[in-house]
Parts: sequence; structure tokens; C-alpha cells
Amino acid sequence: MSRQWRAPAGASIAVSCVVPAPVDRAADWGWLPLLSGMAMRQALGDVADVACRLKWPNDVLVQEGAGEPADDSAPWLKISGILCEMVPGDGLVVIGAGANIAQERSEMPVDTATSLALCGSGNVRREDVIVRYLGVLAGLLRTWAGGGVGLEVVRAAYRRWCLTIGLEVDVHQPQGRVVRGTATGVDDAGRLVVEAAGSSTAHAAGDVVHVRRSRAGTGGTP
Repeated sequence: MSRQWRAPAGASIAVSCVVPAPVDRAADWGWLPLLSGMAMRQALGDVADVACRLKWPNDVLVQEGAGEPADDSAPWLKISGILCEMVPGDGLVVIGAGANIAQERSEMPVDTATSLALCGSGNVRREDVIVRYLGVLAGLLRTWAGGGVGLEVVRAAYRRWCLTIGLEVDVHQPQGRVVRGTATGVDDAGRLVVEAAGSSTAHAAGDVVHVRRSRAGTGGTP
């Protein structure tokens, strides 16, 4: 959607890495942005001690004041975004990730974004976040490439941390269509399963807006 990652100099991290996308694992390529989000969630938690959740397919969310007593009514705000792009014909994927570190509220491009500083955890080295992120991502990619039981464990972990599951959502599709329904899960191909008008559809791509929690949902608080 022609979006950009914008931040004041020295206030965030922006990192890209190139990973193989084996042709014989094409059915699982949809997990690459999800694994990247999992890696950033863990990196921010390990380095800055913030509790993050995942928004399908490519955002990491946190509640400002996360170190304070839990407030289920506090909104979940975007602290990190992921974008994966295929390199045509080369069997490679470029994984781009950004995370807000030191921005103050006046420096946020939108009201739905936040930073480690606004969560009370801005006193971290950006290099430490990058190193931890890449280390966790490398481990997850090895597990992904190995398939089998290891991949099932990773899939289960993603579903456990995914805030989208159980919410009523709007899925803005690349062609401009908007689908509203209840996000009921993430399938084995990494697609978001949305139930609407009595039927379920798996979405491989789209911009998701959390509307509200479904009464029957099992996901986290929006």
C-alpha cells in the first residue's frame, strides 16, 4: 500500500536480512513474516522487558505503561512492523523490520503507534535489540526449515501470542475489497481464517484492523 517506515534519526531500528525460501517449502512461505514478528516480540521482551503481542500478519503491539499493573482496557499500539518481499527467481526473501525505540509522543506518525520510551523502557541499546532479534529469527527459521514437530510447536506459539485471533476484524485486501468477520484462527499455511456470513475464508494477505472482541472469541483484549 505504498507505506513507509518513518522515524527521527537515531530513534528507531530498521533492519533487513536476506533468507532462503526453498521452492519445496513454498506452501509454508506465508510463515516468514509471522516468524519475523515472533522474533521481534521476543527480542523486545528480552532486551527491554516489555510484554508484546502479535497482530496478523506483520505487526508487534504493546500497551503503553506495560510495566505498570495490567490494565485490560488500555489500547494495544504498534511498536514494530514487518515487511517481507520475494526476490523474483532467486529463491530468496528480504525480511524488513522496524521498531520504535526512543520516540516521544509528539514524534509518533500516528496515534496508534508507540515506542519503548513511551513504555518506560527507552534506555536500551538499539544494537542489542537488533542482535537479539536476528539471533531469535535465525533459530525460528532453522525450525521452520526443518518442518515436522518443531514447526508445529512454532505454529502453536504464534497462535498463542496472536492478539488477532478471536477479534472482529476488517481485512483490507490488496485489490481494495474490505471483509469484516471474526478471526477464528491462523491455518497451517500462515493464513488468517475469518468467519463471515456463515462461511470461513483463509486470507493470505491483507491489512487487518481490529474492530472489537468477538463474544465467542478466545483471543486477547483488543
